[in-house]
Amino acid sequence: MASKPVREFDAKLLLAHHLSAAPQHGTKVTVRPGWKAPVTKVAQVSWDPATGALTPDSSLPGWVFTEKLVVKPDQLIKRRGKAGLLALNKEWSEGRKWIEERAGKQVLVEKTTGTLNTFIVEPFLPHPSDSEFYICINSVREGDVILFTHEGGVEVGDVDAKAIQLLVPVGGELPDRETIKAGLLKDVAGGEVKEALVDFIARLYSVYVDLHFAYLEINPLVAVEVEGKTEIFYLDMAAKLDQTAEFIVGPKWAIARDPSVYNPSAATPVAGKILADRGPGMVWPPPFGRDLTKEEAYIAKLDSSTGASLKLTVLNAEGRVWTMVAGGGASVVYSDAIAAHGFAHELANYGEYSGAPTQGQTYEYAKTILDLMTRGTPNPEGKLLFIGGGIANFTNVAATFKGIITALREYQHKLQEHKVRIFVRRGGPNYQEGLKAMRLLGETLGVHIEVFGPESHITTIVPLGLGITKSAASLAESAPKDITGTLTPVSPPSPSAKSAALPADASAPARENPQDRIVSFDNVAAEGGRPWFRPFDEHTRSLVYGLQPRAIQGMLDFDFACGRKTPSVAAMIYPFGGHHVQKFYWGTKETLLPVFASMADAIAKCPEADVVVNFASSRSVYQSTLECLEFPSIKAIALIAEGVPERHAREILWAAQRKNVMIIGPATVGGIKPGCFRIGNTGGMMDNILSSKLYRAGSVAYVSKSGGMSNELNNILSLTTNGTYEGVAIGGDRYPGTSFIDHLLRYEADPNCKMLVLLGEVGGIEEYRVIDAVKSGQIKKPIVAWAIGTCAKMFATDVQFGHAGSMANSDLETAEAKNNAMRAAGFIVPPTFEDLPEVLKSTYEKLVASGDIVPKPEVNPPSIPIDYKWAQELGMVRKPAAFISTISDERGQELLYAGMPISKVFEEDIGIGGVLSLLWFKRRLPDYAGKFLEMVLMLTADHGPAVSGAMNTVITTRAGKDLVSSLVAGLLTIGTRFGGALDGAAAEFSRAKDLGLTPREFVDSMRKANKLIPGIGHKIKSKTNPDARVSLVVAYVKKHFPSTEFLDYALATEEVTSAKKDTLILNVDGAIAVSFVDLLRSSGAFTREEADEYMTIGTLNGLFVLGRSIGFIGHHLDQKRLKQPLYRHPADDIHIEAFDMARVLVSERK
Repeated sequence: MASKPVREFDAKLLLAHHLSAAPQHGTKVTVRPGWKAPVTKVAQVSWDPATGALTPDSSLPGWVFTEKLVVKPDQLIKRRGKAGLLALNKEWSEGRKWIEERAGKQVLVEKTTGTLNTFIVEPFLPHPSDSEFYICINSVREGDVILFTHEGGVEVGDVDAKAIQLLVPVGGELPDRETIKAGLLKDVAGGEVKEALVDFIARLYSVYVDLHFAYLEINPLVAVEVEGKTEIFYLDMAAKLDQTAEFIVGPKWAIARDPSVYNPSAATPVAGKILADRGPGMVWPPPFGRDLTKEEAYIAKLDSSTGASLKLTVLNAEGRVWTMVAGGGASVVYSDAIAAHGFAHELANYGEYSGAPTQGQTYEYAKTILDLMTRGTPNPEGKLLFIGGGIANFTNVAATFKGIITALREYQHKLQEHKVRIFVRRGGPNYQEGLKAMRLLGETLGVHIEVFGPESHITTIVPLGLGITKSAASLAESAPKDITGTLTPVSPPSPSAKSAALPADASAPARENPQDRIVSFDNVAAEGGRPWFRPFDEHTRSLVYGLQPRAIQGMLDFDFACGRKTPSVAAMIYPFGGHHVQKFYWGTKETLLPVFASMADAIAKCPEADVVVNFASSRSVYQSTLECLEFPSIKAIALIAEGVPERHAREILWAAQRKNVMIIGPATVGGIKPGCFRIGNTGGMMDNILSSKLYRAGSVAYVSKSGGMSNELNNILSLTTNGTYEGVAIGGDRYPGTSFIDHLLRYEADPNCKMLVLLGEVGGIEEYRVIDAVKSGQIKKPIVAWAIGTCAKMFATDVQFGHAGSMANSDLETAEAKNNAMRAAGFIVPPTFEDLPEVLKSTYEKLVASGDIVPKPEVNPPSIPIDYKWAQELGMVRKPAAFISTISDERGQELLYAGMPISKVFEEDIGIGGVLSLLWFKRRLPDYAGKFLEMVLMLTADHGPAVSGAMNTVITTRAGKDLVSSLVAGLLTIGTRFGGALDGAAAEFSRAKDLGLTPREFVDSMRKANKLIPGIGHKIKSKTNPDARVSLVVAYVKKHFPSTEFLDYALATEEVTSAKKDTLILNVDGAIAVSFVDLLRSSGAFTREEADEYMTIGTLNGLFVLGRSIGFIGHHLDQKRLKQPLYRHPADDIHIEAFDMARVLVSERK
């Protein structure tokens, strides 16, 4: 997310509502008494592509039909007048006709073709040309720049050259009225006009700040004197809002766009829809000529519903070259490589997935791309799919590849039909398994697949796939031949670790105690001050803001690999929990790290910590960082969060500069100082740390925007030079806390750093600050540089690349212009990014040859243990599960009941009975069986308040207990005497029937055994007064069950028993029990063994418990509703036996 343009209609609505409502920013300039905001009239007419209809007249405000109008498209089109897309001084009938002639039609504006679908309608304002002015507010790193010129309108010309500028610094405010008049407005004639313009500028800037605008241009701004007063009108307007600030000002954006506010007469509420705010959410229109396709909209929706990043832009649906790339920076590099080899016209899409998407999300993403590329008539030349990416920090490559592989299998025949060839390159956690799976897929898919890992340059697969004869840059020959110890048990702990004391008899074998494996560290005294250019060394201690156990464990593993004496993490800060400790591994042993609730407590207990790694979210990082800046001991802060509002980011960076604190980020993975200190997840998993030799210092320092590309640089430098000395990813946002020049000047001053690398990108001007430093001689060390994003110039429309700041707003900000400028300034700039490894290697060898770098003997990488959880995920270890469950699973995209997705449960309307059949019997029973189960629940739900279970529930409720306690009190009475006859009845009747006993023989056998027959007998009901519940069961079973032999047997038994006594009838428990036996035996869903097992494990009693719980809960709620007092049983209803005192009193023994 980044600053994004909005429609002129929406921008004017924001000003119309908030010019008078926004709080005044600053105190030096205020509006004059009686000031009123300009009256704004604006309407929107849209064309619906589905129906071809325009916005009906009934939805437009009344003034549209009475005033002369201006009509123009509202689709982020520049210079509409010159393009003939402007209708002036029209009646509405003429204006509507003008719209109808153009709506839904494609037009060419400069080099871009697009369809007109949205129009803005405003009153026509006749005015003299000398009343037109130009004003623009633009946010830059230093603050907000206001540009003003007294000559506005269509022929405004080169604004940058002629406009007067006023910088409002970050945290500052507008100067006083006189300063504004003497500066910005010095060429404006007329005192009253000047005063009116000052009023307007003061309010305009307040709205700009309050609503988090990033850009706002009005041309012309019209000031007309009417009867001694000046009225202000804003005609054409272009604006950008900071989308990341939506969580702050979204409600303010929404209320201004509420139809009941700006057009009450035509506003109609949307039936049945409740909006999050008072008014609709802001609309972010695509660039002209880039209307979102259905697939792009689907991926955008998927992206908004996940913490991962999923982006897709279709550039040329007929193109032959498609990409599916992991990582924001890597996605740009692949597009650059394709364009550099002359295939920009064939590039079909731009996109990226990152941030550890789930298997299901990558499947949906991959399926969408595969569907797009396999549509239409196959191209005779076939198509290419590059599944690429850099070396991931923490994304499980194998897991994400599973989703892609599933999609590839699903589209197997279409891929074959379109002659698709697939080239794969990836690195990162578990990449070996992921690439192995891709290779195996290639053997069975019938599609050409070639697979490469991090031993190959990131874009090796591009020329290979495109058939370019030039040999691609390869790193395989330089790869280390033997990297061991990545997964083996560690050697004895570092000598600095102080273990618990040994037992007194150390020679005798002793049982290990848990605390013997806890490593403690003495309080570390702060080291002497480090030089300004070296913020991190082997003694650096940090505080981690937020509970991030995975990142912290990674930092500690890095520390151990580097041979540090103490962990680099001193403590964690978590404001939402009390003080406690958490365990982490130090090698194979464990250590305890404290968790504090406040920054003040952490600083007090850990005074040696001078770095904060802030994992706070985008919503809270602003306040937490300002809190960190209050402590003078903090010298560096890394902000990991993405989506930090730009105004907040600028305020943080300038507050930090005032206090001489280095900020890395936001939107960064961090940075790394090999052999010394690692920020969070920088460098990825430990196998990448070791293979890139980050456990010891090299001689080359780099600075990059992309975290993923930082890993690529680490990898390339380890294979072409003696490795990384320090690396920082400043973050991809527009306003990183520190820029390229800040770090490169540090590297220049550090005598241990011999060579510099700059990896820039399209957008921004920070590379030019480095160019100035090289030209002025501030930077003298050799600097290898490249700006990614060279493909941008080849796209017909603007494309927002993976990073928020990676979009050029002028020719100066293009990657091509930057590379040319750096090359001209004396940087070592390769012809393409693919040539970067070769250039790095040759530059390094020259420094070695000149003696500037003296290579040191390589040391074997240390052995680092692997976490059990990760080893299990990789399939390297196994252990028996503590529990086994076979009835449900919530781990996938949706909940499963015995393998049936929950969505299917509702689609097929299987009801409660169907759910019971899935969860209790692990199979789908026939519909009649499900209905029978529901019938049982209904029949057993309650039997009045007098039965023991209900009475217990009532008494417990009246004692003031909660629902669960009252329910359990009732359930605990269920047993052989109350409600537990179902299992017994099923067992006895089925036993007798299976033995071949006649009903009379069964009754006689039970009498001889002195046993009552479960399921026979009722206290009230009789043959002449039958139980309606039994009649319902018998009727349903007779009608629907395929066999009723056990029910018939029980009814025959009833004839024998009721002949002796009228109340010895088949009761509801018995009827349910024998019917259930018929269900198990005759439905065809169970084997005989399964049927017998279900009768013995309490299934029938489970039905009674489940059903009767309904009634018990009802009794609890009833008593609560009636507010019944504590129950005390009357004493006269209790017989108390007289005590035998002779038994109670024992005479004293003599």
